[in-house]
Amino acid sequence: MAFGQPRIEYKTNEQMRTMHQAGLVLSRALDAAVAAAKPGVITKDLDDVFAAVLNDAGAKSNFLGYHGFPATICTSVNEEVVHGIPGGKVLNDGDIISIDGGCIVDGWHSDSARTVIVGNADPEDQRLSDVTEAAMWRGIAALATGKFVGDIGNAIDDYVSSVPGKPLGILEDYVGHGIGSEMHMAPDVLNYRTGHRGPKIRPGLCLAIEPMLVRGDIETATLDDDWTVVTTDGKRSCQWEHSVAVHEKGIWVLSAPDGGAEQLAPLGVVPVPIP
Repeated sequence: MAFGQPRIEYKTNEQMRTMHQAGLVLSRALDAAVAAAKPGVITKDLDDVFAAVLNDAGAKSNFLGYHGFPATICTSVNEEVVHGIPGGKVLNDGDIISIDGGCIVDGWHSDSARTVIVGNADPEDQRLSDVTEAAMWRGIAALATGKFVGDIGNAIDDYVSSVPGKPLGILEDYVGHGIGSEMHMAPDVLNYRTGHRGPKIRPGLCLAIEPMLVRGDIETATLDDDWTVVTTDGKRSCQWEHSVAVHEKGIWVLSAPDGGAEQLAPLGVVPVPIP
């Protein structure tokens, strides 16, 4: 018996506009968490700040309780790649932390992540973050100009491979995903080049594009808490993520207040608000 691929959920313009409302709440919550990431602060403080913004907006966390996850954000510090649990970990000068969060408004999901360097940055950590963020935007631009979802991973891989200096690794165990009435949906969005084209890009498609790069080897392991993923060589990691919608007029970055206009302009892409 043959089994097909999981069905992709294509959204209406109205549904995508609601997702943008969730993305705007999420952007404000991430702004607050990023601003709170200072030396001496514990990661639980960041979770509290983030949760307060969602509560004030009447939005619901899609991380809290997800398969038992105990917080509203993931705080992944230094060698922690993804799914770090906020708690008593104290942030120190020079730490690099990825803050990943999401929320639900009227049943529709948002998901986004940013990386922050606490206090004084190691130039190589700053380079890691800058390249990861730029790779994300290249992936988003490929969503606007490409024909298949696989074009996103091709664009990310091609950019990372072209950056001068010591090569950075693209994690393969963790990838982007579809998003909509659930946080994680079909299709998978790879961050690296393969021979697989993936599904066609068409209006109603909403994706979370999230490259994760490391300064060392791409091998990872999961800690005893069954959540926190770390690099096995102890080298530092970075994650950037935005949720993006495709509609009949173009694309719109759902988790960016300007739809991604400022960052996409140098790449020749003009995002268009959802009709």
